[in-house]
Amino acid sequence: MLMPAPPALDDYPFTRSDVARYHRSIVDGADSGGAMVDEQTWSDMLLDQYSDNLALQTSIFGRQMLHHRLRGVVADADSMDRVRTLAHDAPRLALLTRACENLRRATSEIGALLFGAEFDASPRWSARLRWMPPAFLLLFGAALALGWWPLWLGVIAGWLALMTVQMRWCDSAQQWDRSLHTLQLLLRTHGQLAALDDPCAHAFRDGRARAAQINRAITRASLEHLLPGAREYADWLWLKNVRHYFASRDVVRRQRDFLRGSYLLTARLEADLALAHHLARTPRHCWAERGGSDVVLERMVHPLLADAAPLSFALRGQGAFISGQNGIGKSTLLRSVGLNAIIARAFGFCYADAARMPLLPVYSSMQTEDSLASGESLYIAELQRAQELLALAGGGKVADDGVGKSDGVGAAALFIIDEIFRGTNHLESISAAAAVLHTLAQSGRVIVSSHNLVLAPLLADVLEPLCVSAPDGDQARLHIAPGVLAETNGIALLSARGFDDAIAAKARRVHDWLSDYMMHPADCAGLLD
Repeated sequence: MLMPAPPALDDYPFTRSDVARYHRSIVDGADSGGAMVDEQTWSDMLLDQYSDNLALQTSIFGRQMLHHRLRGVVADADSMDRVRTLAHDAPRLALLTRACENLRRATSEIGALLFGAEFDASPRWSARLRWMPPAFLLLFGAALALGWWPLWLGVIAGWLALMTVQMRWCDSAQQWDRSLHTLQLLLRTHGQLAALDDPCAHAFRDGRARAAQINRAITRASLEHLLPGAREYADWLWLKNVRHYFASRDVVRRQRDFLRGSYLLTARLEADLALAHHLARTPRHCWAERGGSDVVLERMVHPLLADAAPLSFALRGQGAFISGQNGIGKSTLLRSVGLNAIIARAFGFCYADAARMPLLPVYSSMQTEDSLASGESLYIAELQRAQELLALAGGGKVADDGVGKSDGVGAAALFIIDEIFRGTNHLESISAAAAVLHTLAQSGRVIVSSHNLVLAPLLADVLEPLCVSAPDGDQARLHIAPGVLAETNGIALLSARGFDDAIAAKARRVHDWLSDYMMHPADCAGLLD
């Protein structure tokens, strides 16, 4: 009753690097087996934006676990069952959400603290800080009573030494207090969940007493909040903040295994609650049939597009070559397939009426650009990314500073590629693209989109040609059918965008001259064998 009222609930603005710290702590120094979503794929698939949409009103604990799963963790059956059940049981979902609500008051992430590098025990001299301030106070009283000035000098020197300790450790103690506050929220939530008579909270019961014990051990017990400014005096005169810093740090170090377990239980539950809330407000979703080799998405949508028109996609061969007119939505199609593949692997569901997905890691090359900072041209950046993909697929070696193993050993994956090798001339772009894509498709599943239609016959033995079209120009009813785009619209857009008719006419003449032998080769079977 004497404690101040808790502040209004207002989510702390954690940075994306804060959210990623738990995942980095887990995978640093570990062999992920080449199954993790890398940085370019994360960016290509707009997973930052998707994560923000997924984790509405979710604390740093749940957000970190969702991030970790999206990075490449395969969803387990228990988590999928819990999400599926809670999404259709609003009272239970609301009860468990209220029990976790205080986690949103956290202002510091503790994933790196619990799962990162071990930290050393407090220095031995820190134990003496408990009796030093009272001893100096007694000496000061004795010096006043006896009037012995040499003792005064000793007391002053001692207090100056303590002030030096305060100045040295004050900032560390303040930062540690933020971590302790988050740990206390975790332990209190552990206890609240353990008190619930709900199957989702049964795992918390065994550690309920220990969580309360640790919470008491790391709490700075005092009545300082009753007197304004008392805390500051206690810190500077009695070094209570520094003493508490070292003492509580030792408690956390000794209890780290239990705290890790509590973190995982809580973060996994809150991540599942976020998914259940998300599915409850998402009308178009299904639980994917996972495994096998087929990629089937019936009437799928992209979750970040409002009022998105559903589109069906099926891939039963090695891969697909996607063609279509400019602006038809090929890049959106690639992102929709890639994102649904990642989500099916991480969470078990897809944004479609029905889905069948292999449990393959996803890697993409969609937004490769030149870099002023590194001095790389667009084509050099594209070559580097192609090397990375080949190394991940086991189809080729990568430079020393690249991604993957230098011996070229990789694993099967789904590769999403949009407009490969834009940064060089047309002839060499086609030549390099055909060589890389053919090699890549022999080791993994490739879905590529390109305006270079000559790639379709060149790669016909490994990639099925599929064409995206809009019947009667209605892009709300997109359709995917076997075949290659027959009527391009690149030159037509010149007139539509206000270019002079003479320019469009010249472009058509050059197009007709080139297309006879470049876009529709008579015989290219076996050229890439």
